[in-house]
Amino acid sequence: MEFTEDALVIRTANYGENDRMVTLLTAGRGKFGAAMKGVRKAGAKLNFAAQPFCFAEYTIAERAGRKTVTSASLYDGFYALREDVTRYYTAICVLEACDALLPEEMPSGGMLVAAVDTLNKLCAGEEYALLGFLLNALKLSGYPVEMSAEGDLNKFDFESGTFSHEGAGAPVSESTVQTLRHVLGMKGEPTPDGYKRALRLLRSYFSYQTETDIPTLGELLNIL
Repeated sequence: MEFTEDALVIRTANYGENDRMVTLLTAGRGKFGAAMKGVRKAGAKLNFAAQPFCFAEYTIAERAGRKTVTSASLYDGFYALREDVTRYYTAICVLEACDALLPEEMPSGGMLVAAVDTLNKLCAGEEYALLGFLLNALKLSGYPVEMSAEGDLNKFDFESGTFSHEGAGAPVSESTVQTLRHVLGMKGEPTPDGYKRALRLLRSYFSYQTETDIPTLGELLNIL
């Protein structure tokens, strides 16, 4: 059987001397692994399609439950992401979040659109794009973060994902609240400090709800 899907490469792993496994994120078939044979050879024509961030139309042959990429037509490689270390780490966080949140072969059109849109924003240098993606990805996965547009909020409940004033939960700074309000389209004054604090909060919430992590996010926070 052979099928074609628009897909984003979210993870790669070398095997053998010249081959590579890729994890593809698609709308209709969700996340799945596929082999790409010979792509590590010099001059391999499908080398571009075996790289993280590659967004392309993939043709895949499936036999006995094993999938192999036979051809690909590039939409975007998001090459600008590799020109700056902070931008690169930020983009890797997007891929890792997709991988952690999605089970194998569950339809995930919303996540694919969100990831590709965020990679485009990062290439354009848009601030706070990662925060917006994480909020959207958590919502799509059933873990929304909820906050009011007004009022003094200084607590965050990891169980419900809600902000409150003097309620149950962990303390949060005003800069965190202001930055998240801005990203959510509310009235708020974002700051670099608030951005880092908001990323730390969402990383903790992500881990609490999913019992997984976004490993590169820790490295990103160290260089911001």
